[in-house]
Formats: sequence, C-alpha cells, structure tokens
Amino acid sequence: MKQKQIPLTQGPILKSLTSLALPIMASSFLGTVYSITDMAWIGLLGAKAVAGVGVGGMYVWLSQGVVTLARMGGQVHMAQAIGREERQEAQRYAQTAVQLTILLGLAFAAISLIFTDGMVGIFKLEDAETFRAAKIYTKITCGCILFSFLNLTLTGLYTAQGDSRTPFLANLIGLVINMILDPLLLLGVGPFPRMEVAGAATATVTAQMIVMSVLLWGIWKSKGENLLRNIKLLQPMEKKYLKEICRIGGPSAIQGMVYCMISMVLTRMVSGFGAEAIATQRVGGQIESVSWNTADGFAAALNAFVAQNYGAGQMDRVKKGYRISFWTVGIWGSLIMLAFLLFPNPIARVFFHETKAIETAVNYLVIIGFSEAFMCVEIVTIGALSGLGKTKLCSIISITITATRIPLAVALGRSALGLNGIWWALTLTSVAKGIIFYLVFQKCTGKGYGRV
Repeated sequence: MKQKQIPLTQGPILKSLTSLALPIMASSFLGTVYSITDMAWIGLLGAKAVAGVGVGGMYVWLSQGVVTLARMGGQVHMAQAIGREERQEAQRYAQTAVQLTILLGLAFAAISLIFTDGMVGIFKLEDAETFRAAKIYTKITCGCILFSFLNLTLTGLYTAQGDSRTPFLANLIGLVINMILDPLLLLGVGPFPRMEVAGAATATVTAQMIVMSVLLWGIWKSKGENLLRNIKLLQPMEKKYLKEICRIGGPSAIQGMVYCMISMVLTRMVSGFGAEAIATQRVGGQIESVSWNTADGFAAALNAFVAQNYGAGQMDRVKKGYRISFWTVGIWGSLIMLAFLLFPNPIARVFFHETKAIETAVNYLVIIGFSEAFMCVEIVTIGALSGLGKTKLCSIISITITATRIPLAVALGRSALGLNGIWWALTLTSVAKGIIFYLVFQKCTGKGYGRV
C-alpha cells in the first residue's frame, strides 16, 4: 500500500490542507452514506427497532468520548513533535496512545457486557420490543468496541503524520463490507439467517475488524516511513507521555462524554413522546451527519495542520488554514440547511413509513436545519483550537453551553411547542456555540500570539 505523507508546514496552504482533508471528508461522507443506509434497512423493521438501535447507539457514542482521551492527546502531541522535527518523541507519544487505547477499549467492553441491563434501563423504555433491541445492539457493538477504539486512534495518528489516504482506503473497504452484510444479516437473504437488530450490530463489528486489519497492514507495509511501525506495545507506558496525553486528551474526552450524557437525558425526555419520537431523534441524527461528519472530517485535518504549524511556530499558516476551513464548512452547512428546510418530507419518507413518525421527523428536520452552518463552524473551530493545545478551553465552553439544553428543553417541552420545544433547544444552543467558538478562536490567535 503506497502511502503519501503530505508536508503541512510548507508549500501552498490550500493545497496542503485540502489534500489532507479530502480523504478524511470522503471517509466521513462514506460513513454518512452507510449510516443512512443502515437506518433505512432497520426502518423496515419498524419504529421500535429503530428506537432500540438509537438507545444502544448512545453508548457507542459515549465510548467515542472515552477513546478521545488517547486519540486526541496522541494526535496533537505527535503532530506538534513532528512540527518540531522530534520524530523519536512523536513515536513515543504514538506508542503510549495506542497502549492507552487498548486498555480503555477492554475496560469499556467489560463494563458494557456486565451491566447491559442497567445501562439500557436508564432510558426507562416501556416497550419490551424496544428494550430487547437496545440490549442486543449494546451487547454486540459495545462488547466488541476495542476494534472501533483502535480504528479511531490509528486514524488520528496516521493523520498527525500527514497521511489521510490510508485511513480512507481502510474505511472504504470496511464500509463496503458493512453495506453488503447489513441486508444479508438483518433480513436473512439466501443462506444467511434473519438476525434483525443483531445482524446490523454484527455487520458493524465485522466491518470494524476489517478496517483495523487494513490499518495494521498499512503500518507493516510502510517500512520506515510510518512512525507507528516501530512502536512496542509490551513496553510499560512512560509516565511523561501518558501524563501529557491525558492533559490534552482529557478535556476533550470529558467534553465528549458529558455531551453524550446530556443527550441521554434529552432522550429520556423525548421517550415520553413515544417510540416515534426516539426513532426520529436517532434517524434525525444520522441524517444530520451529512453535515457534522463532513465538518468533523475537515476538523481532523485542520487539527493536524494547526498542530504541526504551531509546533513549527508558523502562526500565519494556522490563521490562513482556519479561514479556508471556516468558509468551506460554513458553505456546506448552509447547503444542508436549505435541503432540510425545502425538502423535509421526501427526506423523512426514506426512513419512515408510519404517518405519525413522518410528521415528527419533518418537524425535526425543519427546526434543526437552522443550526447546520453554525454546528459546522463549531466543530471545525474546536479542531483548530485543539491543535493549539487548548482542549480545556474547548471543553469548558462546549459543556457549559450544551448543558443549558436540559433546562431549555424542559421549559420549551412543557410549553405549547411540546416535542418541538426540545428540538428548538438543540438548535438554539448550536447557534450559540458556533458564534462563540468563532469569536474565541479570533481572540486566541490575535496579535502577539505565537509558539509557546
């Protein structure tokens, strides 16, 4: 597998940034296509199955916050060390990040398998079919979460070196396998048994195993080019690197987990409006991933770009790279907003077939549509600030504003708006975060700011 590590501290900024970002964005887009296809297949089983997968998916989301501790801390420190031309230091950060990822993955899987009933019970699902689907999905996906953890961390470490092509190819292979297995296992086509929700979860885990295998093969084939090739997993973790990874990755991990927990509280509120409401929240999030997955992909590229150039003391390139990213994701988010506002009914009918569910989904898309551009700006700005090492600042801002969703949703949900009030709570806070993060980045990179 031929790898191409893009130089991020020299050459045309637009070319360097887009060359790194495009494979990540393409991978995110493919992930979005898969998620939408996956939910369309599950939708054939009914709103209860979709709601159950939505609840189980909450814990998959929570797990991503956990692994952020290793992924973000490792990626930022590795990229900054490469920018300083300290390759041995970069390699040690990568080694510690992978070791920490394995420990976190095994711990999360054990907890998920032992306490599945309690985890699903938090949502107080009244329907037995929905509870059963949520339990099955949680056991399979979270019980095998180590593969997902390693994929996320390895992708971050590849990107830190300026190589986004290899993770893209790995994810492309995995997604194709996933999309093939989904209908076969979910519906029971040909010799395959009808596994329904368990089939969807099994297809996902199988694809994650394949992605991990391709990433590891890429490291093995890279010879000396990839700094991950010579890491030694059995060596004890060095306290110096572990401490620094936790210092940078810790705030991002807390932010991700708290954000998920807040969403869990909101999901409990939404569950009071019926299975259709939970299904809409789950499917709506997948549809919305058209914008946030793309923004997250660009943010990952910008994170590596900013970290390397910050390490090299080139703040002018940092600012120019951010401006390019800001306009790119801002325009994309605006296009998604228009799609949600103009075509909510056709979009909803792809995933739902019951009248009540379609009506609920249309309201969600219209209301949430107003926040899409602001959400994209928020995500890409967090990527830039994290590249500067300011993960603690990002965490404080994000947690504070996101937490206001709960009292706001309670107030609006009890008003005449009902369920739509909860959707408005999501939109209003996303708009606020987009504006505030943009202003904070301008302040943090103002005159006189340079490499520490």
